[in-house]
Amino acid sequence: MALVQKSLADLQTGQRCILDRLDLPESVARRLMELGFLPGNEVIPGRRAPGGGPRVFRVDGSEVALRTETAARLYIRRDPESDLIVLS
Repeated sequence: MALVQKSLADLQTGQRCILDRLDLPESVARRLMELGFLPGNEVIPGRRAPGGGPRVFRVDGSEVALRTETAARLYIRRDPESDLIVLS
């Protein structure tokens, strides 16, 4: 049975993870990497916009809003040391 890899879009608010890989066109991936979405970096999902709009993710000391379609193509590995945290 194949292991299904989770993406940022699968996480609950405040659930820490480690970014594993980006499966996006090179120009989009490059821009996200400039914003801190680098493999190995911790990412924490935050609040969502009303009506299923973009969601805020905390990465590398910044908060960045991503559409669900983009977040679904950023694959993660769970950090075994992590728990849910409260984002203010």
